[in-house]
This record gives sequence, structure tokens and C-alpha cells, in this order.
Amino acid sequence: DIGGTKTLVCALTNEGVIREQVKFPTPQTYPAWLEVLQATLDGFEHKTFKAGGVAAPGAINRETQEVLYLGNLPWKNIQLPHDVAKITKCPMVMENDAKLAGLSEAMLVKHTYKRVLYVTLSTGIGLGLVEDGRIDTNLGDGGGKSIMIEHEGKLVPWESFAAGSAIVKKYGKMASEIDDAQTWKAIVRNLVPGFLELIAILEPEVIIVGGGAGRYLPKFHDFLVSDLRKYETPLLTIPPIQVAERPDEAVIYGCYDYAKQHFA
Repeated sequence: DIGGTKTLVCALTNEGVIREQVKFPTPQTYPAWLEVLQATLDGFEHKTFKAGGVAAPGAINRETQEVLYLGNLPWKNIQLPHDVAKITKCPMVMENDAKLAGLSEAMLVKHTYKRVLYVTLSTGIGLGLVEDGRIDTNLGDGGGKSIMIEHEGKLVPWESFAAGSAIVKKYGKMASEIDDAQTWKAIVRNLVPGFLELIAILEPEVIIVGGGAGRYLPKFHDFLVSDLRKYETPLLTIPPIQVAERPDEAVIYGCYDYAKQHFA
């Protein structure tokens, strides 16, 4: 799970139980990252792997399995799974990190919902749509950067004023530090336009919210649902909205689920 600041590496059993995990600061250069990854896995007790998954926080070419660009890292046009496979000595598959997080969370509710929308509210806003346990890659990798919303008289990317980084910039506090209702109501007003577009276009049966800010959904869930329902019509049904069950490891479990599907 490659993040702009941290990379999480885990070894899991065939049944999806994490046996080892190490988190290290993500180097800014790709060659340096590969070196640290090699050193990290050299220190693992488990060294023989059947398959693996790698999560890229950006846009990828799924046909060539190549990273086109990453949101918070200056890596471009790299063959990420190919290079990682040389280190792990097992076949690797790659997907967008938000989509993998969505897959892992969708697998937890697969007996209740077939069409699941995952929204990660973090530094940016990531999106993943999963239907019948499979990632829908027709939903682009741009996430909240690709959804244009009118805000303060200008058409701007949704995440520029609604993501976790925008919350910190405006209020000087992390989501974990905000407890007053009025602030959360103001934050929700910025979330509603994007959620409405996603609901109208994608028609999910449930929305699962994760990410650094999204994990605090219980603080603003009722405000969000109340505001969304103001726009509900017979043709626009507001689905249930719930917090991710495994917000910190959602991407890693998604790597496992996707690798298992791909190499089954």
C-alpha cells in the first residue's frame, strides 16, 4: 500500500490473515523506494510468496500494468508490478488504491449489497465502485479531482474544497480534532454536492466511507444523510452510508482480495 508519506507492506496467509507488517516512509524517488522495499522484505520471516498486489495512488494503464502518474509522488511511466515482482519473486497485480480499498470493504458486505461505492476522504478524495465483488474500472482513477462542482462562484474540483486537506486548511484542525456540530454541518455542505452526483450517476446500493477523515463518519453521518435526503426524489434514492470496517488496512486487504481473484 503505497502512500505519499508512508508505505505499508504486509504478508498474509492464504486465508487473508496478516502475519507480518512493516510501515516505512515513502522515498520521493522510485529507485530509492525499490531499495527500501527490498530491505524490508529481506527482514521478513516469511520470504516465499504465491502472489501479491500493489496499490498505486494515482492513474494506471491496466493493459500494460504501468503507472501513468501518482497524486503525491513524482513517479511516472513506471512498471510498478513488474519491478516489485522481481523483489517478491512472485506474480504481482496492480490497481488504484481507492479501488482496492473499495474491493476489500465490499467483500465484507457482499451478502447484503451487490453494488458498493467506496469514498475515501483523506488528503484527496478517492473513489471505488464494486459490483458483485468485482472492481468496475469504468469509474476513472481521478476521484475527487475529476468531479467538477460550482463552489464560491467557480467551477472547481470537488476535492479542492471537500477533502481532508481542505478541512485542515480552512479550520486549522484535523477531522479527529473537530467535535462541534456547527463545523461539521459546514463541512457536510461541501460534501453533499459530490455525493449527490455520485449517487445520481452510479446508483450504489450502499456507500462506504473511509480514509483519514472518513473514518470519523460517525461525527457527521446524521448531518450528511439529513442534507442528502432533502434532494431525494422517486428517481433519486439516497442509499445507506456507513463507515469502513477496516479503514487503516482496507487497501492492504484489497491487494490480497484482488491478487486472489486475479491469480486464482
